Amino acid sequence: MKRIDLNAYDVPEIVARCVEVPDVGAPAPGEVVFDVLAFPINPADIGFCRGSYRLRPPLPATPGAECVGRVTAVGDGVTHVAPGDLVINLKRENWTQKRRVKAEDAIPVPSGLDLRQAAMLRINPPTALLLLTDIVDLKPGDWIVQNAANSAVGRLVVTFARERGIRTVNVTRRDDVFDELKALGADLCLTDGTDLPERVKEATDCADIPFAIDAVSGSATARMAACVHDEATVCTYGAMSGAGPELPVGDLIYRGVNFTGFMLGRFLERRSTDDIRAIYTDLAAKMENGLIHAPVDSVYPIEEIRDALIRAQTGGRHGKVLVSPNGAV
Repeated sequence: MKRIDLNAYDVPEIVARCVEVPDVGAPAPGEVVFDVLAFPINPADIGFCRGSYRLRPPLPATPGAECVGRVTAVGDGVTHVAPGDLVINLKRENWTQKRRVKAEDAIPVPSGLDLRQAAMLRINPPTALLLLTDIVDLKPGDWIVQNAANSAVGRLVVTFARERGIRTVNVTRRDDVFDELKALGADLCLTDGTDLPERVKEATDCADIPFAIDAVSGSATARMAACVHDEATVCTYGAMSGAGPELPVGDLIYRGVNFTGFMLGRFLERRSTDDIRAIYTDLAAKMENGLIHAPVDSVYPIEEIRDALIRAQTGGRHGKVLVSPNGAV
């Protein structure tokens, strides 16, 4: 079978290779085997290939934070999935044609899900959901502000916030995405800049904003802090700038702004297996009825991983780059 291996941590399209490896074999008791039907190339995967991500396993290493697959075999004692079922995988190393995992890591999803969308269910939808539910007790009518609003998570934050009656200020680097965000339910859209806090105050009529979501880090974190009211919360979940968050002393000490961080795995670990499955059942239902939909830029076969990685790092795309290891998508 084919798998993507890294022979070094460096430029992704140089170090990622499609190689032939032995089959994963039959499942042991309590295990599930599935064919990988599609996986996306996420920013975290790019960071993994470069060696800048928090995980840096011994080489050779296989990337891949998420995927969708179809079960081909289950071991003794496995009852929640059966051959033919669609699943997402809670574990990594998904840039491959087949996976063998512990049964609890295989989460069933509806068989009718669009495979391209299902490939993106594992990370971004629960990230957006838990950012809105687990950090600050937000009420209908509250304002929040987020940067990187045109990202996959940012778009989902808009969708879920609108569903909950939460109003959003959405900050992007360019204004040609405003119409798309407003179609999703964005209340306000602004381009980033040094005067962002003043423009946010003007646009919201000086509303008290209790929560800011930061995916950029660096100086953007300071701008997010300047947009919220005293003792509000700024949550950083990404560092697209490549810099650490700037925490202004005045905001931290004198205004009492709370700075925190979010990582999906850490927040899911607080929940039981049944609770995790319930979260994904709800999100899959939203995906099936069209409430959740992420744009797809292109789909590549696994043998063309180099081209896929180059495309995934190309600016100006309007969607995610996917790979279909078994030609199912």
